Amino acid sequence: MASITKLPSGAYRVQIRRKGRYASETFLRRDDTHRWARQAEPRVDQGLAPTSASVSRLQTFGHLIDLHITDMCEVGKPPRRSKAATLKRDLGKEKIGHLDRQKLIDYGKMRAEQGAGPVTLGIDIGVIKMIITHAAAVHGLHISPEPVDLARVALKRLGLIGKGTERDRRPTTDELNRLFRCFDDNERLTLPMARIVKFAVAECRDQLLESKECSVPPFVPSARYPNVRA
Repeated sequence: MASITKLPSGAYRVQIRRKGRYASETFLRRDDTHRWARQAEPRVDQGLAPTSASVSRLQTFGHLIDLHITDMCEVGKPPRRSKAATLKRDLGKEKIGHLDRQKLIDYGKMRAEQGAGPVTLGIDIGVIKMIITHAAAVHGLHISPEPVDLARVALKRLGLIGKGTERDRRPTTDELNRLFRCFDDNERLTLPMARIVKFAVAECRDQLLESKECSVPPFVPSARYPNVRA
């Protein structure tokens, strides 16, 4: 059994002793000590290090999102915050233990009703799995990504997750020129995007000419990139 002692400072210290193994943490609230003890005792019995106090306070999926963002920023790989914001808005308040297969299926149906396509929903589910796997692998949380895999299978069978619709329409000359002007007018853009796009279109035209299926319209090089030609 874990022993809990109230310190002179008003905080609580919880200690676990098991056959020569020892672990302790200090919390401001007594409820937090009981929660940590319930999580730590099985791990100490297995000879594993108990989950740290900071991680033991994680209660919602939103907490896991914040944890993942913090960890990735620390190693110089900040994730896409727009996707994290969407997940936090829709699932952030869900208790970690309640994020089961059915909850994720319901989430997928809701996103589909909001207009999310099969590819977008597939990315959402993939990010959810990544966040859960990160918490389990990096911080040792007792949370399995298996419900996410089962939800993905269900959503795929329901036709809500799948490949995007193949597009066969090619851009017109006017559309390409408007795109180039947008690139040229963006002073904050550091990459030569107009040059990159023109090269991609030219390469595509060469390949299609070889197969005698070319219908890509010609384009006029901009003044900014006069040496790039189709």
